[in-house]
Amino acid sequence: MISINPQDISTGSLHGYLLGAVAPRPICFASTVDQDGNVNLSPYSFFNVFSANPPVLIFSPARRVRDNSTKHTLENVLETNEVVINIVSYAMVQQMSLSSTEYPKGVNEFVKAGFSEIPSEVVKAPRVAEAPVQMECKVINVVALGTDGGAGNLVICEVVKLHIHEDILDDDGKIDPRKIDTVARLGGNWYSRAKEGLFEVPKPLSTMGIGVDALPQAIRSSKILTGNDLGMLANIESLPEAAERFVNASEEAHRKAQTFLCNGAISEAWEVLVSQ
Repeated sequence: MISINPQDISTGSLHGYLLGAVAPRPICFASTVDQDGNVNLSPYSFFNVFSANPPVLIFSPARRVRDNSTKHTLENVLETNEVVINIVSYAMVQQMSLSSTEYPKGVNEFVKAGFSEIPSEVVKAPRVAEAPVQMECKVINVVALGTDGGAGNLVICEVVKLHIHEDILDDDGKIDPRKIDTVARLGGNWYSRAKEGLFEVPKPLSTMGIGVDALPQAIRSSKILTGNDLGMLANIESLPEAAERFVNASEEAHRKAQTFLCNGAISEAWEVLVSQ
């Protein structure tokens, strides 16, 4: 066994140990707006439920280690004291991952990740239509845990409206863990799935994925490709050159591309989609 004094290693190394050890962690998919109405959507795995009466959730947008900057979610909740926490299912995990790309302030991650906005009933921030459960929240308090890179900010929020898709309920009206099929975060690229166990989701590009909105219409409107498939295809820096001239819209091509995507072969999937 190794013993480590947190002060003796870098914040990045310590972060990796903590995330690898404290796992699996549920994912808070937070949608917020700023004072000007600009929408932001971002996932956080420092998250859980802490009270039922009152119903309280807490998540923590940490200060970035590399430059000690804060995230748009934190800035927005400090401005508006509102947030919607959307629960992530396996069917949307690739799009969720894409939304974690650090797009500039004012860029709507709903659009980039290909999610649908639906109005909330109590707060201003929209809900993610694809999420099996959506919780509108009022922020009670934000507790800063430090001022250096890596420091968390506990966003303590009370659920004021709860929305649940009926198709995830069992015969007794309770949430069925197999039907909701949630995912959770581990260390590195690893996730766990309620129904099947461990799987990997490569981290989004360190530069910037083009986003689902930049995919050719023939791909976005596919009857074969799922939201997860589109999320993977959109996690590239630029469209293949051939995509500007030709996109194979046949169902056969889309099924072949989907097979490659199931194995994480994004480049091969694009080759199928732009073959002539």
